[in-house]
Amino acid sequence: MRIVPGNPRQLSVFIAIVMAVIDFVISFVVMKFTSADSWVVALVLALVTFTGIFIALWYTLNRFIYDKIRLIYKSIRSTKLGMHERRRVVDKGDVIENVRSDVEQWTRERANEIEVLKQNEEFRREFIGNVSHELKTPITTIQGYVLTLIDGGLHDDEINMKYLQRTAKNIDRLINIVNDLDEISKLESGTMKMNFVTFNFSTLVKDVFEFMEIKAEKRRIVLDYKNHSDQKIIVQADPDRIRQVLINLIDNSLKYGNRFGSTIVNAYDMDEYYLIEVSDNGIGIDQADLPRIFERFYRSEKSRSRKLGGTGLGLAIVKHIIEAHQQTIHVRSKMDVGTTFSFTLAKADKNN
Repeated sequence: MRIVPGNPRQLSVFIAIVMAVIDFVISFVVMKFTSADSWVVALVLALVTFTGIFIALWYTLNRFIYDKIRLIYKSIRSTKLGMHERRRVVDKGDVIENVRSDVEQWTRERANEIEVLKQNEEFRREFIGNVSHELKTPITTIQGYVLTLIDGGLHDDEINMKYLQRTAKNIDRLINIVNDLDEISKLESGTMKMNFVTFNFSTLVKDVFEFMEIKAEKRRIVLDYKNHSDQKIIVQADPDRIRQVLINLIDNSLKYGNRFGSTIVNAYDMDEYYLIEVSDNGIGIDQADLPRIFERFYRSEKSRSRKLGGTGLGLAIVKHIIEAHQQTIHVRSKMDVGTTFSFTLAKADKNN
């Protein structure tokens, strides 16, 4: 009979045959060459047989448990590491320790996944609640104005035009929210393509300053641009999207900046890229709010933020645009001192 290594059933049969042969040899020797009684021979044979059976059972059980644990370990490794690791050779001496270690690691990974799912679920609930609130506010306002007009206000020259203008303003707010949500969705899904070209960043800043000039004058805030490089800031990016980034950041600084204060755009040459900073000397952002400042609809001071207008999506859009450029954005702030948003832009190829 051919014995297959690692097969406990065949090994047990083999050991039983060996023990039978040993029993026969011992009984023959004892009866042939000694004068021992038959009960002595029987006792010796019983002891030898019992010892053989014990060894066979112990070995069979040990091999059975080991093979089962080995199978479990291979299954865990296959689940953890994928199909390409399934033929990995397992060290027999470490199999129990490997199982313990892998099961503990698997448990930690599952616990982390569950925690992430809980956080995502909490974020989803908060996001839906924020969207509902942002949409409900202008819808309720529009409903109130329209019902007043239907009830007779339309024929009242003192209120009809005023209410129609306010209704139109809230409709514009709804449109802005929907457009911003659509833009974020496209940015996150990668369906919004960037149009990378070479352009002068300083020219773009001046164009944005002209666009924001009236709003800055109402707040009595000075707009200033400082190029800290010895040469022109020529970047490789999507000018329309970077313009949107600047408008959102500057608009944010005008909302929360101090009257008669300033908003400064700084540009620094960092060898491999340009660092752009938009700074104000406004109310600042609490440190507890900084990690969430780029979340959709997140407002550090919700009541005052809504009074100042906006969709609550501006900073989220800024972050997605910068990341779509394979660049980074950061924020630092101190209460009652001011806030600085900094992001990087790729330098244009000198050959272009």
